[in-house]
Parts: sequence; structure tokens; C-alpha cells
Amino acid sequence: MPKRVMQGVVTNDRNDKTRRVEIARVVQHPIYKKYVRKRTVCYVHDEQNQSAIGDRVEIIESRPMSRTKRWELVRVVQKSQAVDLAALKLAHRQATAAEQEARAIAQGGDEQTAGESK
Repeated sequence: MPKRVMQGVVTNDRNDKTRRVEIARVVQHPIYKKYVRKRTVCYVHDEQNQSAIGDRVEIIESRPMSRTKRWELVRVVQKSQAVDLAALKLAHRQATAAEQEARAIAQGGDEQTAGESK
């Protein structure tokens, strides 16, 4: 029997060499005939840690590597375009603080030179 190959999105990359991949699908409810979103969660072995959160990846079925890991990463199909807002805000705050500190030093230096000339 051939190994299954699937595509999904990485939702967790905190563990070393392990990724949590969600495979989304749409199924029709048997009674109400409404289409419902479902997902399958797979734990994937990523030897080089090449994927990150939000990446679309291709995975293949493999032998059991741990209690939950049954898949291996084949390739990263598309890198994530998401921006880490927390890191961006922190960098902005640090830049603003450094700028204000530089202004304070410059203003303090101007006052000292003005006081010496009087």
C-alpha cells in the first residue's frame, strides 16, 4: 500500500524536530446537509527544523517515531507571510526609547555649553 502524502499548515513549532500540522477539510453534515469545516492534526518529524508557524508543508506517512509522531516532512511548499507583531512593537519601543535618550543627552549638552559661556 502506498504512503499517503498530504499538505497542511504548521501550527506549532516549539519542539525541536517536531511540528504540529493541521490539515483542513470541508465535509457535508449527513443530516442537515450543511458544509462544516473539520481538521486533522498530525505531528510531523522535521529533521532540519526548516519549517515555521504558518508555513504550508507537504508531509508523508512514515513509521512511528514516538507516541504521536507518524509523519515526516517532505518539503516546505510555501513560507509564511505573517509578521510577528510582538517583536515589531518591541523593536519600535526600543528605537523610540533610544531616540528620546539621545535627545535628552543632546539637550543636556546644549544647556551645559550655554551655561559655560555666560
